[in-house]
Formats: sequence, C-alpha cells, structure tokens
Amino acid sequence: MTLRTMLRAGALLAPLLLLAGCSGASWGWYVVDPTTKTGWANLRFLLSGLQYTVLLSVTAIVISVTIGLIVALPGLSGARIPRAMSRTYVELVRAVPILVLILWVYYGLPQLTGLTLSVFWAGVVALALSDSAFEAEIFRAGIQSIDKGQYEAAHTIGLNYPDTMRFVILPQALRRILPALGNQLVYMLKMSSLVSVIGMQELTRKANELVVTEYRPLEIYTILVLEYLVLILLVSAGVRWVERRLNTDARNR
Repeated sequence: MTLRTMLRAGALLAPLLLLAGCSGASWGWYVVDPTTKTGWANLRFLLSGLQYTVLLSVTAIVISVTIGLIVALPGLSGARIPRAMSRTYVELVRAVPILVLILWVYYGLPQLTGLTLSVFWAGVVALALSDSAFEAEIFRAGIQSIDKGQYEAAHTIGLNYPDTMRFVILPQALRRILPALGNQLVYMLKMSSLVSVIGMQELTRKANELVVTEYRPLEIYTILVLEYLVLILLVSAGVRWVERRLNTDARNR
C-alpha cells in the first residue's frame, strides 16, 4: 500500500469516525486491536476474505469482458437479426437486479438444469452475466468511436474483417474504453459483497460472521469499509497507471 493511498483512505474515513465520535457512540476497538491476541486474530479473520473477493471479481470481470465483446460485435452488424439479438440480450440482462440473479443462479439453476454450481462459481456466473451487458455497451460505443477511415485503410492493405478488428480497431477502442473498463472492475469489486448472501467467504461474509460472535458491528463494519476503500483505491490507481502507459506508448509511435 502506498503512502498516498493510505492518506486518501484516512481522509475519506475521518468524517465517518468524527460522526461516530460526535454521536456519543461507545467504541470497542479492542475487538480489532492488533496489539492484542484477540484483536490480531479478528483482523486476520477479516482479511482472510480478501483473496476470495479479488479472485471472484477478477474471474468474473475477465469472463464478462469476453462475453461483452462477443455480444457487442453482432450489435454492430448491418443485419437486422444479429443486431436485434444483441440488443435483446443487453436489455434483458440489464433489467435483472444483480442480487436476484445471484440467488437465481445458485438456487434456481440447479433445479432447472440439474447442474449444481459451487458458491464461488455461482457468484462468478451471476456477476459475469450481469456485467456482460454493460461491457457490451462499452465495447459498442468504443468501436463506433473509431473513425471510418481506419476501416478503409485496413481494407486497402488487404485485411479481412476479423483481422481489421483484431489489429486495427480493437487496440484503438480498448485504449479509449479503458477508463470505463476500470470503472466496471471497481463496480465488480463492490458488487462481489452481494455473493455473501449465498455463503461466499469473502470480505463481507467474514465481517458478518465476526459481528455475530463479537457483537461489535460498528467497529467491525468500519474495518470492512476501510478494506473496500483501500482495495478500490489501489485498483483505481492501477487502472490510471495502465491508462497513462498506453497513452505514452501511443504518443511515442
């Protein structure tokens, strides 16, 4: 964790702590005090859900980006049927709340298909499907923003449509939509907390379990807020770094 990230996290958390102090809340920081054996054990328990949150989110975003690109390309077609199929998929998936989709995939899909998914993969499938509709729209907008002259230039040098998309259009589109893709990754990290309702042992689930045993929701959920805050600040900083590198490489060409 960088010093800048720590300062940002502290600055954002300070109003919350001040509000709690002014309200006369009775704090029991001993439950998360790293200088005590119990407090350190509780902190390790809370942090043990971090790997599942990150793994769940990264796996889901990779799948959703892939599905989103596959859905977006027919939406750019001049043919009515592929375009209608792409639009129908986007509208239907966007209309379903993500929590409802998580519950349906985990509890309903096995009854419908006989396929039983683990908690992890049920969360991945639900998150990826929900996000894929947004990814499709991001890709569609990014590809449509590329000047038509790029297609003509690719056709002039003899590239077919798949090669044109692979070597000419998509690299430029990806550079333009990277901020939006970064936003979706942040969104995925936050929405992964909803998978706790089906028993996924990620950050939120760990916090809920510790609250049940320690009866200190104020302190434990404050730590949970800080965990997500630092994680998302780090991811946002990473996305901005990649964006700067891509822009620098493009200018140097």
